Amino acid sequence: MSMIDWLGLGLFFLCWLGYDPLLKGLAHRSGSLNTDMLTVRHAWMTAMTHREIRLLDSQLLGHSINSGSFFASSNLLLIAGVAGILFGGDQALAGFSAVGAEAVPTQLLEAKLGLVLLCLARGLLDFIWSIRQMNYALALIGAAPEIHSEADKVAFGEAAADVLNPALGAFSQGVRGYYFALAAAAWLFGPLWLCAGVILAFSLLVWRQSGSPAARAIRTARRLLEAERQRGA
Repeated sequence: MSMIDWLGLGLFFLCWLGYDPLLKGLAHRSGSLNTDMLTVRHAWMTAMTHREIRLLDSQLLGHSINSGSFFASSNLLLIAGVAGILFGGDQALAGFSAVGAEAVPTQLLEAKLGLVLLCLARGLLDFIWSIRQMNYALALIGAAPEIHSEADKVAFGEAAADVLNPALGAFSQGVRGYYFALAAAAWLFGPLWLCAGVILAFSLLVWRQSGSPAARAIRTARRLLEAERQRGA
């Protein structure tokens, strides 16, 4: 690989694996959608413990489970497609190179496809773990007892949120894998395309976390929920 390939690969892993720490640093300054959603889900699970009938909560979580299953199935199909080319022998690789990718040695082409496969495989594992944790949260909703103490209701809601938040965090991480898989696929057209794809994917994700209309609206809702919680304390 050339020096530009190595630099692009280093930038890719820095942004892909370092996304969460960089986002946490951003959250301390201006907030992020993921951080705001932690508060929103805690409020949701606390409200769930105050409802006599929790059918709505189970339906909402069931929708998230269905979404996770859809993404996991789609990921598996993409993995099968990329793996079919990567492990299909020289004829498959030669056929793939003929459709417009940059002419490179076979080993470098395998490395490029392997990077795409790695992103998709990690995303699949994230979706699987997300679905399992969401099922645990669904069990907590179903098992929520009729608690009369306000402190116990809040404690149970926080326990349920502590299961739900990492579940949906893993879901977000799995979706994020698609962005970086596309950035990795740009490497097929050259190292400069890889750098551009990584910067574009990272910038888009950060903007959606901090500056998008959805992020601003959820930040406002979080503040209202926090103010209501302080009044009730």
